[in-house]
Amino acid sequence: MSYIRSRKHNPARIAALVAATLSFGANAASETNEAADQLPEVNVTATPEVPFKANTSASSKFTKPLIDTTQTVQVIKKEVLREQGVISLTDALRNTPGITMQLGENGNTSAGDTFSMRGFATQNSLFVDGIRDLGAVTRDVYNLEQIEVVKGPAGADIGRGAASGYVNLISKLPSLDSVNMATISYGTADKKRATIDLGEKLGDTVAVRLNAVGFDGNVDKRDEVENQNFSIAPSIAFGLGTPTRLYLYSQHVRQDNVPDGGIPTIGMSGFYNASTSLNGGRKVDRENFYGSDNDYEKVDADMFTAKFEHDLNDKTTVRNISRYGKTNMDRVATGINTGATGLVAVTADPATWTVNRSRQRIDRDDEILVNQTSLNTMFDLAGFKNTFTGGLEFMYESQKSKGFGTTAQTVNGVTYAAISNPAANLYNPNSNDLLGIPYAIPGTDTDGRTITAAMYAFDTVDITDKWQVNAGLRYEHYNTKTNGGTIVTATNQAQFPGYAVGSIAPTKGSNSDNLLSWKVGGLYKPAPNGSIYASYATSYTPPGSANFALSATANNQNNGAMDPQKTDNVELGTKWDILNNQLNLTAAVFSTENSKQASFDDQGQAVQNGRTRVNGIELMAVGQLTKAWQLSAGITEMRAKALDQQNDTGVVTDGVRWTPETSATVWSQYSFGDFTLGGGARYMGEQKRLVTKVDASTQNMPEIPSYWAADAMASYKVNKQLNLRLNVYNIFDKEYIETLNNGGGRVRLGQPRSALLTAEFMF
Repeated sequence: MSYIRSRKHNPARIAALVAATLSFGANAASETNEAADQLPEVNVTATPEVPFKANTSASSKFTKPLIDTTQTVQVIKKEVLREQGVISLTDALRNTPGITMQLGENGNTSAGDTFSMRGFATQNSLFVDGIRDLGAVTRDVYNLEQIEVVKGPAGADIGRGAASGYVNLISKLPSLDSVNMATISYGTADKKRATIDLGEKLGDTVAVRLNAVGFDGNVDKRDEVENQNFSIAPSIAFGLGTPTRLYLYSQHVRQDNVPDGGIPTIGMSGFYNASTSLNGGRKVDRENFYGSDNDYEKVDADMFTAKFEHDLNDKTTVRNISRYGKTNMDRVATGINTGATGLVAVTADPATWTVNRSRQRIDRDDEILVNQTSLNTMFDLAGFKNTFTGGLEFMYESQKSKGFGTTAQTVNGVTYAAISNPAANLYNPNSNDLLGIPYAIPGTDTDGRTITAAMYAFDTVDITDKWQVNAGLRYEHYNTKTNGGTIVTATNQAQFPGYAVGSIAPTKGSNSDNLLSWKVGGLYKPAPNGSIYASYATSYTPPGSANFALSATANNQNNGAMDPQKTDNVELGTKWDILNNQLNLTAAVFSTENSKQASFDDQGQAVQNGRTRVNGIELMAVGQLTKAWQLSAGITEMRAKALDQQNDTGVVTDGVRWTPETSATVWSQYSFGDFTLGGGARYMGEQKRLVTKVDASTQNMPEIPSYWAADAMASYKVNKQLNLRLNVYNIFDKEYIETLNNGGGRVRLGQPRSALLTAEFMF
């Protein structure tokens, strides 16, 4: 804390002098000086910036500072990402507990950022500046000011599909302060990366900014797997520092990657196969690549945004934001099958053992068009202070996926040959093996889209200086339509009367409904720097919410005849800013239940009474302990359980996949003059794959074992223009499973010990 004590610059004295001059004229100046000299001294407090800690959200939907917000919100600032040497969004999210990464179904590998939070899938709840972000993209952090992780059902905030919260990415935008920074990095596995952040004023109220990144590199201890990314984000702002402001900005991503299908789980703890000889097999080399030299993943993503803001007065602001975005992902990836028939041991010699391979092809377009208008204001009503925000949102979203085949068949008179995928040698795979690429089948594409019209409102009422109540709601009407085509076979012909075997029957689905999501909270402030709160919130996930692809299969959760799933959440918590408001401490106890899930009753009849319940507690500390000592830490304890869920054969599901009981993360750093040393660790508890009541000893890899990993950082400030930093990841070279596929036969191991050296230039 600093104080301005100089009488020479005393603002009260200056104000008195001006007032006296206007009132009495020049002849009274000497008397005014004497009066001013007798005025009390005024202390002006300058609150120092805290690099890791945020006091407010960048979202216009939050009506109060974070300490007075009645739900768990963690803000990961760009300073944290820079010090940790973070490149991707998934790496950035390791700073918050309760998030796990996903690999995908059997034979397939999930594309883009795929993760769950507090026991529920969250990859379709990604937002950029408050607007839903579509597309299978592995997101880079180069253009992010901060990442806001909002936990708990958030239907009132963002609409459908927000069962456990959402992640809001805040873009870097122009300002009147010049920003000029560049980085050059080189790391293990020949990783090369460069970024630039340029910001300049073009006048008193106009500024531009340009962010860009280039990356090319392999993946540590993985043969053949590599990633390339070039992205650019230009922006311009008009009217800065005035009541009327306009921001025009865009982002353009070009990625060219080799997808990683992982390695077989043979030899790992928990591996099981019906073949006795395979159960005694050793682990494969983690560097083994079971794909093809022809595997590829190409991503083109473009986003254009216009944001208009106008201050009607010092308490009221009107905003309008419009966005168009389109993403194409074209991908051919190789998966491996290590189930009962996937691994083959025909001899006693392991050198001849093989593993089956399959090819996955995706050619998908995601498109979004949004217009959002909002109002933020403060007013007094019946003697109570109200902080209000409300708005309207209109949104068009679509996903188009091409249909592909791999088997020998005749469709509409065209004969397709089977795609040949020779098995790979288990311990010595050859990426030069000739593998077939799935062929396109005209007429089998899937085209889904959703149109949404919504209105929302949030209000916080200050009952007294110590008591606040808040409420929010969102009413939306959605309309989802899916058009596709299904190949008619002898097996399914009865479902398509009038269509011959080998023809393509058009399939259509539609679903529309009105949803009303809401939240309510109460907050007590025992002190200005602390709060205690309770809240209740709801959200809905209608059929086809994730990809707008409605299913014709009975009892499928995406069948248009299904009711939306409903999520309810109760949270009790407290938040405190301590150490002169430099360190924020939060604690929350929560209970979330998702209902209306597809299931079967004891007679094998389809019902919608399945539930998932997650109870937990979360603790976090973010900020600084001293001016030189920074801290970001969190721990979550969860108990997840599936209720009233079983399949049509009576197998009961009682667990929740990929939901560890304990997850924790900590990062701390200390500065010694121009030197800074930092380090951290993350712990992930056991994650269940097997969640049904069956004999676990006969199931392959029933869980991901618990693990921990530690990172370290050292930096040196050479001068005002140059900073050098070395990041070392997984310093103890702990081997752990990061993701496991749903069948338990394929894993992706966590990052081994690796390093990245970065030079930062300020100019």
